[in-house]
Amino acid sequence: MTILTATPYDALEPGMEATTTRLVRADDLYVFAHASGNVNPMHLPAYDGDGDGTPEAVAPSAWVAALISGVLGNQLPGPGTLYLAQELAFTGRAHAGETLTVSVRVEAKGPGREVLLSTRVDGPSGPVCTGTARVRAPDAARSFDITGVPGLTVQSHANFDRLLARAEPLPPMPTVVVCPESPDAVMGAILGRDHTLIDPLFVGARAKIEAAAAEAGADIAGIEIVDIPDHRAAALRSVALVHEGRARAVMKGHLHTDQLLHAILKKEGGLRTNRRLSHVFVMDVPGLDHLLFVTDAAINIAPDLECKVSIVQNAIDLALSLGIETPKVGILSAVETVTPSIPSTLDAAILSKMADRGQITGGLVDGPLAMDNAVDLGAARTKGLTGLVAGRAEILVAPNLEAGNMIAKELTFLAHAAAAGVVMGAQVPVILTSRADDDRARLASCAVAALYAHDRGVLAGLVP
Repeated sequence: MTILTATPYDALEPGMEATTTRLVRADDLYVFAHASGNVNPMHLPAYDGDGDGTPEAVAPSAWVAALISGVLGNQLPGPGTLYLAQELAFTGRAHAGETLTVSVRVEAKGPGREVLLSTRVDGPSGPVCTGTARVRAPDAARSFDITGVPGLTVQSHANFDRLLARAEPLPPMPTVVVCPESPDAVMGAILGRDHTLIDPLFVGARAKIEAAAAEAGADIAGIEIVDIPDHRAAALRSVALVHEGRARAVMKGHLHTDQLLHAILKKEGGLRTNRRLSHVFVMDVPGLDHLLFVTDAAINIAPDLECKVSIVQNAIDLALSLGIETPKVGILSAVETVTPSIPSTLDAAILSKMADRGQITGGLVDGPLAMDNAVDLGAARTKGLTGLVAGRAEILVAPNLEAGNMIAKELTFLAHAAAAGVVMGAQVPVILTSRADDDRARLASCAVAALYAHDRGVLAGLVP
């Protein structure tokens, strides 16, 4: 709880001062752009406003001035203060990532509760603006509890941006794209190619691929096409190309997932390992400062305990490859207590103990956890959960496909998360994209697979 208390007019004296600091965040500039209608690219962190090749991310002068308003309204004189006038001279610029110091000082008092204050904002390189403010001070020392003030979440996907920045400098990953016979399937591969994430090789019906590329306006010149009209045969040939060393990843195009998985899971000539295949959604949820992994939401319908071991280990391995040092895994159920009448709670408890004994490695595993106390620290503390995973989970392991699919789609369509999809447990990563995916999600799926392949040595032919 935060309480703001005003200094009334009668208690104000010349020389009284108040100061605060504020980090200029990229999200602040986006919020201001929407609130003010000022979408000048000079102020938007992802854009190059003056064409010099570098985004400027200059904080708008009016936003900097608003920081002064914050000190006047919150600290001195405080709640109940109203502006009468503000004069400012801007002598510098503030940029995203810089910390500003905002100061006000009482200079004089006038009639009608009028107060004159000097105002100043300083950045790392010196003053950004100086001036004077005239305000009407409150008449009493009122307090204001700001706990109930609504918050804001910016719909941005900075975590995916960081993934792309890490993956783009890597060598393009040779990737066989199975049946890219629709515009969205072609464009997913082309986007990955244009961002140097993958080097695609198309397998499918040449006529349909070329027609799809023409409809999408995609340039596929220079991309080899292996002409196989039958989807099952195309999937089998794509797997064979991996064994021949011509591809180090598989990307699903416009064919049924089960047709692709049938080829991957063949005992002879497939891409099996000693792990069960499992699907992992890598999600960038606005307002969350880390990636969130949801598994399994697409392959294993009702996984047993043995299958869940692979599901957990596959997700941990992927998270490690994406730079999470010690992934925190929450095994989900409806409740956080072990309850024999809810089988998923028993599986969760066993998986946690298996991790304690080194049968699952690389991450911290805890469960059963309900969704709220897996991702919210306050909810976890309310239930008396004090472990390192509760409230901080980065990987959410659903009890079954239905639950995992619901979680992922709720995050996508209600929380505006972006979702990359990859199948783990095969000899090479399998990129799964959906027709509903936007460009960012398609690129992120390629980036996730490329980073995993690079980390695990797949690009060097060291197939796990």
